[in-house]
Amino acid sequence: MGGSYARPADTSARIQFRRALTLMAMTLVMPGSAQLVAGDKRIGRISLRIWLGFLAAGALLLIVSLTSRTGLFSLMTNPTVLTLGRWVLIAGAIAWVALMVDAWRLGRPLEMARKHRLWMTGLNSALCFVTAGAMFFAAHMVSTSQSFVGEVFSASTTSAPEDGRYNVLLLGGDSGPDRNGVRPDSLTVASIDKDTGKTVLIGLPRNLEDVPFKPGTVMDKEFPNGFDCDGCYLNSVNTWANDHADRYGTKSPGIKATMDAVEQITGLKLNYYAMVNMKGFSKLIDAVGGVTLNVRERTAIGGIGSPIRGYIKAGKQKLTGDQALWYSRSRVQNNDFSRMGRQKCVMNAMVQEMSPQKVLLNVGKIAKSGKELLSTDIPQKDLDVFMDLALKAKSQKVSTVSLVPPVIYTGNPDYVKVRDMISGAIDAAEGRTAATEAHLVTAALAVPPTQEEQVEQKVAEKKKDPIKANQSTDLGAAC
Repeated sequence: MGGSYARPADTSARIQFRRALTLMAMTLVMPGSAQLVAGDKRIGRISLRIWLGFLAAGALLLIVSLTSRTGLFSLMTNPTVLTLGRWVLIAGAIAWVALMVDAWRLGRPLEMARKHRLWMTGLNSALCFVTAGAMFFAAHMVSTSQSFVGEVFSASTTSAPEDGRYNVLLLGGDSGPDRNGVRPDSLTVASIDKDTGKTVLIGLPRNLEDVPFKPGTVMDKEFPNGFDCDGCYLNSVNTWANDHADRYGTKSPGIKATMDAVEQITGLKLNYYAMVNMKGFSKLIDAVGGVTLNVRERTAIGGIGSPIRGYIKAGKQKLTGDQALWYSRSRVQNNDFSRMGRQKCVMNAMVQEMSPQKVLLNVGKIAKSGKELLSTDIPQKDLDVFMDLALKAKSQKVSTVSLVPPVIYTGNPDYVKVRDMISGAIDAAEGRTAATEAHLVTAALAVPPTQEEQVEQKVAEKKKDPIKANQSTDLGAAC
């Protein structure tokens, strides 16, 4: 009978242990509440008010995220907000640990049984590590994001949309020890509706000849009849301007000259440019866990100045950064026009892959790769606009128009027809005209094609699958 009776000392020890656990749980759920009921009430009241302020700020962010995505992006990219948020998180981590240690003290561990004291100390240490670690990690992510945004989007000049659209020149190239900077081997204009995010991708072959320039520019004065020197192609404009940098009043003469040329070719006013370094692009894809693509044709890995070291097999699969890079740039067993189509498919896949959740979970890796990946004149002030447009574009069909055979011959381009094609594709995307594939690929050449151009046409027609992404009203379906 006496064996089932709990001794008062045992009962008191269990009650004290439960009380100590409760104080720690209260501090974990609502910092300051333990002090309010069992310690310094002034510290408890101050801590609770600060905690309620945190909750109010979180509720405000939730409301903003539900009502104004652009407003949320503005807050997330504002340097003042990011700096304040980083220091608040650091201070909050230190204060929370101090309150947790004080809750352990209020539980009077020295008066407990040895096993209870060990449990209390171990649990309190673990909670301190978890809470402080989470907040310090959040502060680190904020700092990393702030550094990335500040370094990459450091421009200050904003550019208003033209005729309701933002036109951004996307340049892709490789840097290397034998090259002065990054040479643009891939040129695409993304024309984006400022309200809906509807996008038209305009592909420009790197070997486009007789490139015209905006009147009055340095290149126009040097080449009044177009870029008609021997071996002078569109991607050579960058090199020529950099070699004659003293004639320009800018630190990026090659980019400036290329933008002048593209504006004259397309008839579009360019708002910004973004130069993508392919090596950084590979790291970005790895940072988000790869990219899923329907590979249309077996594609060689390597072979550009080095032996072929493997192949990307045809079929739907998830590609690593290195595989996606070679799928975008390989032309060993096909041609530039096939490559242009594959590049558009990779762009489309990346738009679909980059969800806000994936970006948030991989912000550190993305920021690290982004510094190596991207140089741009998009200012921080417009970053929220483009982040919002990127999310809108995910739900829209992307149209493509490319200046490739059989519509446009790179050796003898009809630039009047080029501008007509581009304006027609934009009209179709905006719903002003019927959106048909035939509309994008029309009209015979005013000048008969040369023998070399006929070869280009036959190669283009033979490689149907990847090339159809060059002229499409629905890039997702074409890929």
